[in-house]
Amino acid sequence: MKLSIIITHYKTPELLKLCLESLKAASFNLPSEILIMDSEAQDETEEMIKSDWPEVKYFPFNKNTGYAKMVNVGLRQAQGEYLLVLNADILATKDSLEKLVAYLSVNPKIGLLGPQLLNFNGTIQESCFHFHKLLTIIYRRTLLGRSSLGKKELARFAMKDFDKQSVKDVDWLLGAALMLRRQALEKVGLMDERFFLYFEDTDWCRRFLADGWRVVYFPEAQMHHYHGRLSKKTSGVADLFFNKYTWIHIASAIKYFWKWRGQKIIDSN
Repeated sequence: MKLSIIITHYKTPELLKLCLESLKAASFNLPSEILIMDSEAQDETEEMIKSDWPEVKYFPFNKNTGYAKMVNVGLRQAQGEYLLVLNADILATKDSLEKLVAYLSVNPKIGLLGPQLLNFNGTIQESCFHFHKLLTIIYRRTLLGRSSLGKKELARFAMKDFDKQSVKDVDWLLGAALMLRRQALEKVGLMDERFFLYFEDTDWCRRFLADGWRVVYFPEAQMHHYHGRLSKKTSGVADLFFNKYTWIHIASAIKYFWKWRGQKIIDSN
């Protein structure tokens, strides 16, 4: 098996259907399999998969077990030499999968590879980053982000000085679409399930770098991403008090900084 595609899904069957249709239309000629990890599985989703996509391997979860755990179940079940982790709100474009596999196959030092993510109007989403500092979280979550220092730090974090049109080694990639090679996975290990949601991708990329693998942003392959920031529905103080995803994000940040405390950041640059 050349390629395993692991899709994580949570109560958006319409988006999942579009994701599967995009993969079918992507016209890749690779021996492959698709595995769907369905959190808090609903009957309508299971019925759709059974009737319209019988070849897909379907793994329903009764509870919301967290993103990292879902991905890990998929990684354990997958048979491919290359593994593509996708959110269900991703739409693959033509040749994107073959381009990712081809680039990995001729660059054996790359452990994680991320495509360019696009909004549906064609604009580029932020999907590659420098590592967080403690102040990054504060600036992103408070009005301090509008200060000159805040703007400078947030620009550094989001790599605003990079045009996003060139292949580049980066610190970490957004987990919505990540391709990796099995050889690297076997050395680095699965995602850290202590992260229920958020920072599992940052932590994973950091572990790949620490193990000597490259983490690369690859804009020659493009995918569309229906992206909505769950942890940023309001703003300022109201966001801290009323958005549960903000608290999940903060909790994951605390776990991340505690895990890597005292260890030197391995910067891609």
